[in-house]
Amino acid sequence: MYKAKRRLGLVFFPAFDWAISPTHPEREERLLYTQDQVFEEGILDIEGIREYRPRLASTGDVERVHICVPDVQSRTTESHLIAAGGAIVAAEAVLKGEVDKAFAIIRPPGHHSFRIVHGARGFCNINMEAIMLEYIRRHYGPKRIAIVDTDCHHGDGSQDIYWHDKDTLYISLHQDGRTLFPGTGFLNEFGGPNAFGYTLNLPLPPDTGEEGFLYALEHFILPVLAEFKPDLVINSAGQDNHYTDPITNMRFSAQGYARLNDRLQPDIAVLEGGYSIEGALPYVNAGIILALAGLDYSRVREPDYTPEKVAQSPRVSEYIARLCDESYQAWQQRDTLREEYIRGKKEISRRRRIFYDTEGLMETQQETTRVCHDCGGVTWIDSRTDQGRHILAIFIPRDACPRCQEEGHALFESSHTIDYPDGVFLQDRLEDKLFKK
Repeated sequence: MYKAKRRLGLVFFPAFDWAISPTHPEREERLLYTQDQVFEEGILDIEGIREYRPRLASTGDVERVHICVPDVQSRTTESHLIAAGGAIVAAEAVLKGEVDKAFAIIRPPGHHSFRIVHGARGFCNINMEAIMLEYIRRHYGPKRIAIVDTDCHHGDGSQDIYWHDKDTLYISLHQDGRTLFPGTGFLNEFGGPNAFGYTLNLPLPPDTGEEGFLYALEHFILPVLAEFKPDLVINSAGQDNHYTDPITNMRFSAQGYARLNDRLQPDIAVLEGGYSIEGALPYVNAGIILALAGLDYSRVREPDYTPEKVAQSPRVSEYIARLCDESYQAWQQRDTLREEYIRGKKEISRRRRIFYDTEGLMETQQETTRVCHDCGGVTWIDSRTDQGRHILAIFIPRDACPRCQEEGHALFESSHTIDYPDGVFLQDRLEDKLFKK
């Protein structure tokens, strides 16, 4: 009998009852064609590959990561909670030692969901990987975790959630934000004052081909991971870099995705975007599954594949080589750069405008973080939307020192709802509680 070299767990959740519209590219067929391919190829009959059923994530699982306004029930459906629960099931299978790797092939996606959630943006309401990661840490102890986000769109939500967390290395490989939603993900987005250097972005030019993605993996991502030494590697597995994707401009193939996962060897992969429903996703997912299981993927090919469709110009190759070199140098100098960034400062603030494209809503955030040498630092955000909502959100990090925890609670107690009519929230990750008044 055909046997996997590495035991692999699969979780499927097509979310039959959730869609933005019947013809929207983010719809259930994204997964159904993959399921058909997996069944037809007999992949689930291979010894060592097993399917797991998803379960519901709890409200507490969501509140550990997000402040949903006004609450979780208003910002999620049952499908969102099952998708998040599916990611948790995949992680538990690995951490319990039942499998070596796991792939959560789920929807809706989540990597555009920020800490504060006023609605849907980039097809995302809540962040599946972050909910999974914080569940792991709550139930399996502290871990150094690396997220490698290979979605064509910058994972601005995942970046936001881990901006102040040096135990989570976030690396995003995406199409340049000057040419694609959400318009972020540049080299100077390097992390918050207490985790400076632990957010890394590679904004690739349009028409990047197979060569460029794999060059970035070998010359930037893998060397950084070797130095960071994570306990777990998570692939935020967007598949919209494919040469047939209708909303992006890249040139990756199913074979390329398989090779990337073969070299990266993530412990857990979680599906994100990818909207070439028939032309790409069944082949890409099959390639990833075989690569994770340690099986031969050399025959995985799209029906219309030609080498010309994944080729890139010498100019693009030169640009990517310079980009990787500059990014790697910055990573190696992160401690020096952090000292320059925080010198003489007790607090660091930033002001942002966040567009919810799915909702047609604009949020303005004024964020302030206490500079701290002992933890991620207490952070507070004054958040307003152009639809009239106004909240204060306070975040005490998972590794909070006594002073930052005390300051967070003092700020919560001294803030009044007369100033923030839609609520004052305190997310205390140390106590694993969300407070609201």
